[in-house]
Amino acid sequence: MRTSRLLVLLLVSSAALPAAAQAPRTVAGVCGRTNWVCVSECIDAECVDKCMREGCEASLKRLKACTSKAACAPDDTKCAATSCGLTCERAFEPAPKSPEKPVEDPCEGPKALQGAAVPAELVGTWVLSAASLPDVEQGTEDRIEVQPRSDYARSLRLTPTGCFVLRTKLDDATLGRGSTLEVRAWGKVEMTGKDKLALRTQDGQALGPVCGKERVVPLSKGKFKGGDYTYAIEEKDSLILTVPGATRQTFQFEREKPQAPEPPPKP
Repeated sequence: MRTSRLLVLLLVSSAALPAAAQAPRTVAGVCGRTNWVCVSECIDAECVDKCMREGCEASLKRLKACTSKAACAPDDTKCAATSCGLTCERAFEPAPKSPEKPVEDPCEGPKALQGAAVPAELVGTWVLSAASLPDVEQGTEDRIEVQPRSDYARSLRLTPTGCFVLRTKLDDATLGRGSTLEVRAWGKVEMTGKDKLALRTQDGQALGPVCGKERVVPLSKGKFKGGDYTYAIEEKDSLILTVPGATRQTFQFEREKPQAPEPPPKP
């Protein structure tokens, strides 16, 4: 079953998740909260691309060209500010003077979110491995061309008490060398049927070094739409989410394996 499922799944870069990929409404040429809210609920790469396409795509291209010309190292968070400072600042909404603190884990602690009890087989952290193009009816627009993207890392964490965190990491290939953002959305899980679940997003943050500054962008004022899916577990370590309706878009996640402990240093 798993083999046949993989045959119909395409590499992570498929068509947009309709509920999340609304056109950003932000200042032209500036990447800001509206873009990150849109990204936060994306699962596939084309959805992320759509969120970035309107409003700030051109400015990011200019920034990437500048950091590339300046030969900024991918892990040099100061280079964009020193070599391309004005270009970088023009690409992003300014960091607030008193940024909020990062939320370490919205699913833990006294204020942890709690939704419906989640079946044990769903509990854990799942890493996206593949996504299908949505089915398209005859006579409508053509399927979106496959564009494999390895620079968007996505994971979904589900807890026994019905809390979830969806993470999308944008690296230098998207934001210019030296800039990285982890865009997170979190909320409650609803079990809406025997093999159905809904992710009801309530809040989120985008955080990381941008233009030489650590940013924490709150997404609480964003308009989250959440998503409804049917699900299946295959061979215990593969989670299949399918969008109901005409598209039947499918996402495949693999269970995150615990990292092996580092060997002790030799005496």
